[in-house]
Amino acid sequence: MIIKRFIEDEILKHFKKIPVTAIIGARQVGKSTLARRILSHFKDYVYLDLELEKNRNVLKEPYLFFEENRHKIICIDEIQIMPHLFSEIKGLVDEYPKTKFLILGSSSPDLIKKASETMAGRVFYYEIPPFLWVEVNKKYSYKTHWLKGGLPKSLLSSNAYSKEWRKNYIRTFLERDIRQFGFNIPSETLKRLWTMLAHINGQVLNYSQLANTLGLSSPTIKGYIDILEYTFMIRRLQPYYQNVSKRIIKSPKIYIRDTSILHSLLDIDNWNGLFYHPVYGFSWESYVIENVVHKFKDYQPFYYRTSNGSEIDLLLIKDRKKIAIDIKASAQPHISEGFINAIQDLKVDKAFVIAQSDLKYNIHKNIAVYPFEKFMLEKI
Repeated sequence: MIIKRFIEDEILKHFKKIPVTAIIGARQVGKSTLARRILSHFKDYVYLDLELEKNRNVLKEPYLFFEENRHKIICIDEIQIMPHLFSEIKGLVDEYPKTKFLILGSSSPDLIKKASETMAGRVFYYEIPPFLWVEVNKKYSYKTHWLKGGLPKSLLSSNAYSKEWRKNYIRTFLERDIRQFGFNIPSETLKRLWTMLAHINGQVLNYSQLANTLGLSSPTIKGYIDILEYTFMIRRLQPYYQNVSKRIIKSPKIYIRDTSILHSLLDIDNWNGLFYHPVYGFSWESYVIENVVHKFKDYQPFYYRTSNGSEIDLLLIKDRKKIAIDIKASAQPHISEGFINAIQDLKVDKAFVIAQSDLKYNIHKNIAVYPFEKFMLEKI
C-alpha cells in the first residue's frame, strides 16, 4: 500500500533549483519509498543503496562514477555508511552545477556534521517523520495510529506482525544500526537507558539520576541520549525562558518520538494495556506533540514551566507569535490555573486545549478545546 507523503510536493517544488536534496529520518520510516516516487518524475537517474556491498564497491572511485553519471540524477541511500562521499559530491556540484544529487540518511553526527561543513549552501534538508495522522486518517482512526505508531511496517501490518516487527526493529537498531553509525556502545546498556526514558516519557530530564541508576557518568548518559536524538528516536523538548522574569525550569523534557516504539519498550501491545498503564497520559502527550510539531513546522517548539506551577505543554513560536497548547488525555478536560497563568505570563496570541473530546468549544476566555482530529484537519 503506497501512501503519498505530504512532503513529496514540497521536495519536487524545489528539486530542480538546488544541487543536493537530502531526505533524513529514522530507519524504516519510508525514505527509500519517497525517493523512488520523486525519481519517477524524471527520466534519467541512478539509485545506489549503500547497505549493499556491490553498490559500495561501485563507489570505490566515487568521482569517476559521479562524473560518468553527471547528466543523471544520482541518488545515494544510507549515505552515512560512506561519509567521505560528501566531499566528492561537493567537488562535482562545484564543477558541474547542473548535476543533481538526492541523498538519503538515517542521520548521525557524521551525516549532519559532514554535510553541513562540506556542502553549505548547496543542500536542502527535508526530515521525513513516521506517518502523520493527517496522512493516514482516511484509513486509520487516531487511536489505531497512536497505538501502532507511524512507522509504515508497524502501522500497515496486522497487530501480531506489528508487535513482532517492532521488537525486531529495536533489536536491529541496538545491535546493528548503532555500530553502522560509528558508535561502539554495549547494546544492553543502551536498551536499559532507552527503556528508562520510556518510563519517564514526558517528564523533565535528570541526567544525574539516570547516571546513578545505570552506574555511568552524566556526560556519558548525555552522549547516549544525543545519539538517540540524532537518530530520530527521541525528542528533547527544550524549555522556553527568554525574556521571562520568573523562576523557570531549564532542563528539557524527554519524549519517545514514535509511540509504537514507546509502547514496545514498555511491553504494551493492545488498547487495554495502554489505557491502564501509568504512561497513558504521557503517551498521548507524545503523540499529540509529534503530530502538531509537523503541522506547525515553521514554528519552534518549546514547553514552559515555572517553579510556582505555571505550565504550557507545547509552546509554538514564530517571530513574535506564540501559540500555547495544553494536552489532555481526558474527554472532558479541566483547565488548570497554571495554564491560565502561563498564557498571561507570556502574552500568547492563541491558546488551545487538545483533548480526546468529540466537540469543539470554548472552555475559558480565548481558550478553545479542540478534539485532536479537528485540530489536525482545520486551518488554525
